[in-house]
Amino acid sequence: MRLKTDLTTLAMWAIGGVILLAIVIGSVATLRAGGLSARAWRDLVVFGLSQGSVYALIALGYTLVYGILRMINFAHGEVFTAGAFTAYFAAVPLFSSPRFNGRAGELPLVGGLVAAMGPEHPVIVGVKLLLLLAVSMGASVTVAVLLERIAYRPLRRAPRLVPLITAIGASIFLQYTFAGLYGSNPQTYPDVPLLAGKTTVLGVEILRAQLLVIVAAALLMAVLVFLVQYTRTGQAMRAVSEDKDTAALMGIDVDAVIVRTFIVGGALAGAAGLLYALLNKQVHFYMGFQPGLKAFTAAVLGGIGNVPGAMLGGLFLGLFESVGPSLFLQGLKIPAAYQLKDAIAFTMLVLILIFRPTGILGERLGAKRA
Repeated sequence: MRLKTDLTTLAMWAIGGVILLAIVIGSVATLRAGGLSARAWRDLVVFGLSQGSVYALIALGYTLVYGILRMINFAHGEVFTAGAFTAYFAAVPLFSSPRFNGRAGELPLVGGLVAAMGPEHPVIVGVKLLLLLAVSMGASVTVAVLLERIAYRPLRRAPRLVPLITAIGASIFLQYTFAGLYGSNPQTYPDVPLLAGKTTVLGVEILRAQLLVIVAAALLMAVLVFLVQYTRTGQAMRAVSEDKDTAALMGIDVDAVIVRTFIVGGALAGAAGLLYALLNKQVHFYMGFQPGLKAFTAAVLGGIGNVPGAMLGGLFLGLFESVGPSLFLQGLKIPAAYQLKDAIAFTMLVLILIFRPTGILGERLGAKRA
């Protein structure tokens, strides 16, 4: 039995070694050829950071729920969809309707204020974006709490496979619910004047939408770290994560803590949904599947159950997905290298799991579970 295990481990390390060798050879060949300028590489890095920031926000929802319930919420991608798609129906009137843009037929107070300051004034646009954020987060939180109450709470003591199958079923149910309620055709977000064009940060040109995504994600992640580490709610969440039964004996309302965890994860997913929509401009009922899968990959990369690991995993995945095709594959003369960005993302997952199965930062386990 031990010999079989050793051979399996040796084979996995050999596969990992071959992948690493191909990455090194491809990278060296690409850099020697000099096919891309420094500006192009910089643009790829910025795009990777913005995409990775969205992955990180979604991944935090996965890792929070796993840390508390020891289950993978595969319906979390649809929580993300709920926010982005619902906010679309608020974005259209806010940025397109005469009522909110100071033209004929406007609302007396709102339209008058917009007419006085101008519909493209940063304050007006900022308020509209905050309203969209509230709508997106509210929709995602509502779906997340309903999932916990209806789909997961009755299965709290069931074998782990049961809630996992339930999560997959809930994901499919929500996808087609959105298709029925919101339509199956893709919808395009209206243009936001303040986010059009580029700006310069520390001498680097960056799209304003990308800058918004990176800054907003960083602020939300900082708020989450503060919540988990320095508040009573965070202390309760960490206690329940270590041992639910002991936490209950100490007077902690375990059900309430789990609901709060879903609220926090849903709010982050809603924010990620809006940022993703502002960056990519389109929403549709199936939009949560791929970002959700990437975010789950990011959570595993960083160490499932580890909050800083989910953040790092999201940024790591976004960067590799953006830079990887150009860096690893162009030197190997592979045509349409960027079409393989998803393959590169999951190849990184395979590598991490081979050389460090617990993820980059590893999973924090209580002594009882360890």
